[in-house]
Amino acid sequence: MNSRTLGKTGISVSEIGLGCWQFGGDFGPTDDAVSTATMQAAVDAGVTFFDTADVYGGGRSEQVIGRFLPSAPGILHVATKLGRNGDIFASGFTYDDVKPHLMRNLANLGVSSIDLVQLHCIPTEVLREGAVFDVMDRLKTEGLCRNWGASVETIEEAHLCIAHPGCATLQIIFNLFRQDAAWELFDAAQAANVGIIVRLPLASGILSGKFGPDHTFAETDHRNYNADGAAFSVGETFSGIEMSKAIAALDHIRAFVPGGWSMADFALRWILDHPAVSTVIAGASRAEQVVANARASQLPPLSPDTHDALRDVYEVNIRPLVRCAI
Repeated sequence: MNSRTLGKTGISVSEIGLGCWQFGGDFGPTDDAVSTATMQAAVDAGVTFFDTADVYGGGRSEQVIGRFLPSAPGILHVATKLGRNGDIFASGFTYDDVKPHLMRNLANLGVSSIDLVQLHCIPTEVLREGAVFDVMDRLKTEGLCRNWGASVETIEEAHLCIAHPGCATLQIIFNLFRQDAAWELFDAAQAANVGIIVRLPLASGILSGKFGPDHTFAETDHRNYNADGAAFSVGETFSGIEMSKAIAALDHIRAFVPGGWSMADFALRWILDHPAVSTVIAGASRAEQVVANARASQLPPLSPDTHDALRDVYEVNIRPLVRCAI
């Protein structure tokens, strides 16, 4: 597993990280023993970066990770997020509102300080006002987190965060179905030494190539209840593309996949070819998925011609399908 530096944090992290949303049960029923085995497989595969949030299963994902940490090697770095809880959304994100939530993160993970705490897709107007960044600076000064960053929905929000010198990382949606950050964000992020954490690299699994148009998901899986953005931003599910159209769009990409590679190999390698990216938090609910995802770190880069062709495919055939702000 290759490693990269995570922006201003200075932390060396694996190129392929582990997204832990699924440990909370938001992808359907889950078993903590299976989650623990998945985390162990990730560590064995060289993964050194886990990403979670307080709202994943109402804290369950953080708690599962917290129970795993005492047996994990010291090189494992955990990032979490706050700001999506209903009460904090209504508060205005003041210091007195944010700190109790961070204390809950700490308690769930069983630690006294967290490597990276990220604002979790908070309202754009709060980012524009900017006081929340000073709150995060204060919490870092108090030692409750070593670094802070932001998980954002749009490129506009990403630029608002980059403008604050305390912001160490940005977590963004970036994949073959959402390519704009490559030319609208990455240069600015590198200039500011802000690490890029890529979420939804496989567009909620569509870019694995394993789902047919008739596939159904569990009732509690966000790919069921949020397929049209009924619960939260539609961009978080299938990268904002209606499922059947997203599956059909794979036909524009398959011809570029080298022999012997899976569609997931190709999608992850495409992301890693962008030097602004620090780590890709690929979700996995089973150990074998972790091993498969880790493989992308050792695959050769794609050619510049392939990248150019994939951008053309995106702009002509895929971007018009996205149903949210990019």
